[in-house]
Amino acid sequence: MKARLEYRRYRLPFRAPVRTAHGTWREREGLLVRTVDLSGRVGFGEVAPIPWFGTETLEEAEECLGRLGGMLPHDWDDVVPERLGCVRCALASAVGGAGVPADAGRLPAAALLPAGRSALEAVGRVAGAGYTVFKWKVGVERPEDEWGILDDLLSRLPDAAQMRLDANGAWSSRQAGRWLDRCAERPVEFVEQPVSPEDPDALAGLARDYPTPIALDESVSGLASLNHWLDRGWPGVFVVKPSLSGTPSEVLAALEARRADAVFSTAFETRIGRKAALGVAFRYAGPRRRAVGFGTGSFLRDSRFDAPPAGPFIEAGDIGSLQEEAETWNALS
Repeated sequence: MKARLEYRRYRLPFRAPVRTAHGTWREREGLLVRTVDLSGRVGFGEVAPIPWFGTETLEEAEECLGRLGGMLPHDWDDVVPERLGCVRCALASAVGGAGVPADAGRLPAAALLPAGRSALEAVGRVAGAGYTVFKWKVGVERPEDEWGILDDLLSRLPDAAQMRLDANGAWSSRQAGRWLDRCAERPVEFVEQPVSPEDPDALAGLARDYPTPIALDESVSGLASLNHWLDRGWPGVFVVKPSLSGTPSEVLAALEARRADAVFSTAFETRIGRKAALGVAFRYAGPRRRAVGFGTGSFLRDSRFDAPPAGPFIEAGDIGSLQEEAETWNALS
């Protein structure tokens, strides 16, 4: 069914800068899309690219939407290239909806700690809120400094809690090996993207040679790269950011066909994108339910666009609280 198509660009500052190995991220840019089909049904989606992560640029996304001329054809998925995964996710979400049944249960959530020494101040407060899985960005400061901070962080974890380390591809193979050695037999659930996605053989070697599990993140930024690593038989974890990965039904089908060990994570979207991403996470029936990477709290300065703060568990019914799409859309007018 054809639908009218509109889109609006946004630029929203974070409450506090997000520090990663890629640098300091101070604001979120993206596009909100709105469709109205012939029956009058209104749908919303979000294009939330992260170019340094391997997605299309915002300009490429806007150019693609502009070429559609204000009308979304029924065969839009044949018109929008697969490499524009963020656009495909947004359009599929707008046309097909992104909800899940309210009785679908709940998912545990991992709490994102700030990079550097600030994590030591945050971990106790976050643990007090009931979180048992924590994520810490590494590769931001000197390894020797981060090793000391890691020791202190792990000593402050509650019983049975686990830490995820996210290097964002910052390390060499040698540095990654030293980190993986240091994490062995400690409460580290996995290490995300220890080396660059441009060195797939190094990733495979690290997964083979060290007992600490490794998760692919930047290496699976889109459907094509996800399928590549699924076909290769990756033995570790896949961190999937639904907002970046393409048409949600295709992403889910690829993961389900291989019974992949997947973690679903935010790409720091507005509430519109977050609703769609959580819908994907709740619909995946994988081999195990790892904590989803949505424990980011309120991170946008403008609360009209921010999602409600996540707790240590996200109820399927909570997705309903993200349904003020029209209010968010109108805030850009």
